[in-house]
Amino acid sequence: MKLESVLVGFIPEPRGRDALALAVLLARQAKARLLVATVQPPVWTTPGPARADLSEWRMYLKEQADATLEQARSLTGDEADYVVHTHKGSGRGLVELARRRAADVVVIGSAPRGGKGRISVGSTADQLLHSSSVPVLLAPRGYADAPTSAFERITVAYRRGPCADAAVRDAAKAAVTLDVPLRLITLVIRGVRRAKVEEDMLTRLRDQVAADLTEAASGQRPHIRAEFEILEGRDVAQAMGQTSWLPGELLICASSNAGPLRRVFLGDTSLKIVRAATCPVMILTRQA
Repeated sequence: MKLESVLVGFIPEPRGRDALALAVLLARQAKARLLVATVQPPVWTTPGPARADLSEWRMYLKEQADATLEQARSLTGDEADYVVHTHKGSGRGLVELARRRAADVVVIGSAPRGGKGRISVGSTADQLLHSSSVPVLLAPRGYADAPTSAFERITVAYRRGPCADAAVRDAAKAAVTLDVPLRLITLVIRGVRRAKVEEDMLTRLRDQVAADLTEAASGQRPHIRAEFEILEGRDVAQAMGQTSWLPGELLICASSNAGPLRRVFLGDTSLKIVRAATCPVMILTRQA
């Protein structure tokens, strides 16, 4: 996974500032180019009962876009490029722009209805998480209020299979780029009582994950620090609460096997992980 070009969707709201703060951190630590974009509707989409004529509507859109990017520039300065992109849907517009500008990742903020420090998937994220051709990075609500100074570790939500194996390889490359350790977590959802067959399954699972992690880590130059944990709980949220999370944590999830190749496709389990996370979450594209 490359991290040479970071695209962030910005709107003049707290979630836009959350996304921008996260994108700036990623671009700085990865030494990547940063592109700040605002997506506006087409000129011919007139408001209400079309009371404004076309020229007035065009001027209004331009003023709004200029004001939006000026606010972003006041927060980011000259370390980014700024662009206005036109599309009927903000998420699909970012997908299109990422393809045109060869972005390696798209960053957006949480929908406003989510709790502070958590991620809620709104319409923009939904469009991106079911069609983006590059990974999507989501900032928790309120991230810009106290952003971390650096990423400290990458954690991969791991379930053995082709997509997860590719995710580990991508995460290992990202760990080298960001100069952070790598951790795999495997979630085991269980009942109140554990049977012997479950104990045997966990033993085999630990051996398999340890071998997978060793292979991913040893293939990197320079060598990266790596560890793994198996987290158990009655549901995803409880399982994720069984471990500690660093202030500079970055959680990575693989796309669902049901999605199209080279696209992001958020499955049910990954969606539960996103909602339970208390740190930024990146969803990778599905690999062969």
